[in-house]
Amino acid sequence: MDRKTLAKLLAAVREGRLGADEALAQLDALATGELGFARIDHRRTLRRGIPEVVFGEGKSPAQVEEIAAHMAGRGGTVLVTRIGPGVGERLERRLPAGVHDPVSRTFLLRGKRRGRPVPGLLVVSAGTADIPVAEEAAVSAEAFGLSVDRLYDVGVAGIHRLFEHLDRLRKAKVVVVVAGMEGALPSVVAGLVEAPVIGVPSAVGYGASLDGFTALFAMLTSCAGGLTVVNIGNGFGAACAAHAILRGRRGQH
Repeated sequence: MDRKTLAKLLAAVREGRLGADEALAQLDALATGELGFARIDHRRTLRRGIPEVVFGEGKSPAQVEEIAAHMAGRGGTVLVTRIGPGVGERLERRLPAGVHDPVSRTFLLRGKRRGRPVPGLLVVSAGTADIPVAEEAAVSAEAFGLSVDRLYDVGVAGIHRLFEHLDRLRKAKVVVVVAGMEGALPSVVAGLVEAPVIGVPSAVGYGASLDGFTALFAMLTSCAGGLTVVNIGNGFGAACAAHAILRGRRGQH
């Protein structure tokens, strides 16, 4: 249940179309879902505007499937990230309305209640090898109700490729930039646009890239103002930040 649905519920009680007992029963259903091995936070959409998201890594396929099925049974959006081999196909069999994306390693089942997507997010990748993390950000953002524009393989090794799309960069309200290697692209983008830029280091690169730490340190020490940085490979976290920014711009509370 999101804020709009809660507002409609309260209005129905006020107008006499819904009894207090029925309203209380619906509100009681917002309590934490107990599965024994997991506790599902059903109130997260009310608090934060985004649903509980399942981090698939470290969970057994059976656990991921049961959590997703429980959430789907309530009619909300189900997003599973970092799913392992075979898990996506298993989820598609259990929840055939959902979509498994092997590139981003996500599974997305869209909820029954959907408004118009909020525009303004551009997701950029430095290289083709960074696309899996960029797609995790894009799919997560779409699950949160954002409309996503994608611009991939425009890194500093051929910076002219980026300059060919300056109009798209400058029209965006938030830009998520994923880069591995030396991690320079987010700094370049942040120096070109007015919008907030969210840098996502990826683990792409040779030995001295240190599995993404070199890119992380480069982004954290950037001289470009307005650049915010999330953890290595955390496309999901970048989508959460982008949602919070765009939701605030629209004045939705």
